[in-house]
Amino acid sequence: MSGRRALVTGASAGLGREMARQLAARGFRVAGTGRRERELAETARLVEAAGGECLTLEGSVCEPEVVARHAGTIRDRWGGVDWLVLNAGIGDGVDARRFSAERYHRVFATNVGGAVNWLDAVLPWMIEAGRGTVAGISSLAAWRGLPGAGAYSASKMALATLLESTRVDLRGTGVRVVTVFPGFIRNRGVASEADRGKPFLLDLEDGCRRILDGIESGRPVVHFPWPLSLPMRHLVRHLPPRAFDWLMARLASPG
Repeated sequence: MSGRRALVTGASAGLGREMARQLAARGFRVAGTGRRERELAETARLVEAAGGECLTLEGSVCEPEVVARHAGTIRDRWGGVDWLVLNAGIGDGVDARRFSAERYHRVFATNVGGAVNWLDAVLPWMIEAGRGTVAGISSLAAWRGLPGAGAYSASKMALATLLESTRVDLRGTGVRVVTVFPGFIRNRGVASEADRGKPFLLDLEDGCRRILDGIESGRPVVHFPWPLSLPMRHLVRHLPPRAFDWLMARLASPG
């Protein structure tokens, strides 16, 4: 069978769906996971319209037995994957004055636990084959604890640290590990109220193209767009706690 094989988690909408479509246009066969059958069917339609073959896998990345079953399906159909794109993620912005352990557990179960489940299923194949690419979609929000985003920021930092350690451990195996830190990307084809006030907001197609270009570039760490990522990486990331707290308070209450 021709073409590289990619698995995209969280492919039923937004970034995952658009990455699946663009991967198909780049010559990949694409497997996509998601919890909603109807939305996955639309992803499959877009992948096929882009010239690719699509394998849809309905179920939650949070459930190890579901992931194991999906991995078995991929192994039976395609023999494995060349790219594992760990995209499935959720956010749950809430002020710590309304702290909820249940919300934190839910965010971590998807953003970190889902990645762990798929790494457990796929890494042995890649190590055995001596090749493969694992790419995890973190966020610029991982670099500091942002207001009202404790669960999201912490989970994305946990994912980034997990991938960094995995990359070091896998040196010499032929398996590449890439961590992607994107800025704000519109999660739909059209603007919404949720996009209001987000700096350097990228449209969905452009944002996903930058992610895939970054993965293919061979760099272990990808971050964009530069007008946002460079200040975050070189300034905000290293601010002393009191200066950071003052800045975040100003941004949270600009009036």
